[in-house]
Amino acid sequence: MSVERILDPRLRERVVSAEHAATLIQPGETVAMSGFTGSGYPKAVPQFLARRIEQAHERGEEFRINLLTGASTAPELDGALAKVDGIAMRMPFQSDPDARERINAGKLDYLDIHLSHVAQHVWFGFYNEIDTAVIEVSAIQADGTLVPSTSVGNNKTWLDLARKVIIEVNQWQPLGMDGMHDVYYGTALPPHRKPIPLVRGDDRIGQTTLRCDPDKIAAVVLTNAPDRNSPFNPPDADSQRIAGHLIDFLKHEVARGRLPANLLPLQSGVGNIPNAVLAGLASSGFRDLEAFTEVIQDGMLDLLRAGVLRYASCTGFALSPAATEEFMRDIDFYRQRIIMRSQEVSNHPELVRRLGCIGMNGMIEADIYGNINSTHVMGSSIMNGIGGSGDFARNGFLSIFLSPSTAKNGTISAIVPMVSHVDHTEHDVAVVVTEQGLADLRGLPPRARARTLIDNCVHPDFRDQLGDYFERACRDSYGKHTPHLLPEALSWHQRWLDTGTMKA
Repeated sequence: MSVERILDPRLRERVVSAEHAATLIQPGETVAMSGFTGSGYPKAVPQFLARRIEQAHERGEEFRINLLTGASTAPELDGALAKVDGIAMRMPFQSDPDARERINAGKLDYLDIHLSHVAQHVWFGFYNEIDTAVIEVSAIQADGTLVPSTSVGNNKTWLDLARKVIIEVNQWQPLGMDGMHDVYYGTALPPHRKPIPLVRGDDRIGQTTLRCDPDKIAAVVLTNAPDRNSPFNPPDADSQRIAGHLIDFLKHEVARGRLPANLLPLQSGVGNIPNAVLAGLASSGFRDLEAFTEVIQDGMLDLLRAGVLRYASCTGFALSPAATEEFMRDIDFYRQRIIMRSQEVSNHPELVRRLGCIGMNGMIEADIYGNINSTHVMGSSIMNGIGGSGDFARNGFLSIFLSPSTAKNGTISAIVPMVSHVDHTEHDVAVVVTEQGLADLRGLPPRARARTLIDNCVHPDFRDQLGDYFERACRDSYGKHTPHLLPEALSWHQRWLDTGTMKA
């Protein structure tokens, strides 16, 4: 592989193999790596590090690291290190099945925190000092600044705080990424903070490259490997119905004068249902839309290409193979319409509130009062993590949660008497949507919220059962403000664990 993407002669002299670079990471280190939802993560060094760890374990030696990233990564990073039991602590978000298995077995400590909190918590010193940062870039400029690749995430913070830095220059990443990024260097610690000067989602307030003290760069590695590209399933009937309910609601809000004709900046979680919503927006008649979100997936590229979406601000990509090809083929077009930021800006509560974002995120379950569980199955088994959903739910103009009304072949109801784990309280939830319908919970006291959710969102197989619970709770509960029968409130979950179904 050529060094032509490394224009700084000082850093050309530091090119080494990925195998050698991995030897710079020692047992017990806190290692911060790039990567956000399978984009922009280092492709080579983590795999050689995993081999070192495996060999050390075969010799009976202890070797694990604390791993920090922007969000989830890919099998070449999270998966490779988890398989060899190389991670002692993981933060802040993951979606890898091998890591998940070890977390739920109690073998891997996991700190699941809001994505907007990560950078500031590290700056506050709440975690160990960062020993090593491993960061993927698409090129190195003559002045030593780094052109980010397909995610920015927490890379600015990692480069600022790490004692030593390993750079992977990935030649698979298109050179056309240069100019797409907007890295803001105006943050500070309390009490010296100032307002972030972003008043429109497409404002540019930073620079297009990352800075790093060249004396800290211990190694540069050349790679040529793709991001993780997972295809999305075509929208099924339930996803299309969920999208239809939500789009009808947004049109109603425009007609009532509560939203402008081009809505407000959209935030969308990753997955087939959010992608179906985006696909529905393409044919809904809306125009001149905006997006201020964490991740761009296929549906947003489609909206940009169709002229429905004017711009999209993000910190990373989650694209299918076909969408990746489209992005790389027409990167000059997308560079004029996509702005990539650090996640402390893309998810910043102040900006989310200022812009009035419409947050659309998935959930595992909701209870009858609108509390949301988006992270844990049956209360104690982590799925992925809270990610950025809380940043937008607490601070956005509208917080919308989406899910099919049932799971596991109809044995689980997504609407339950009491959620088994709370990520978003009833105070932060405006709208819940399933394929059965939409519940607008704004302005409703608890018992009215319960009736609205039961009438509109619950699957018919569970509606009478849940209605019976609520009526008996209203009659027999200790208090009548938020009626619950405590011996029964979590009995649906226990019944599923015992019998394989929530049905009574």
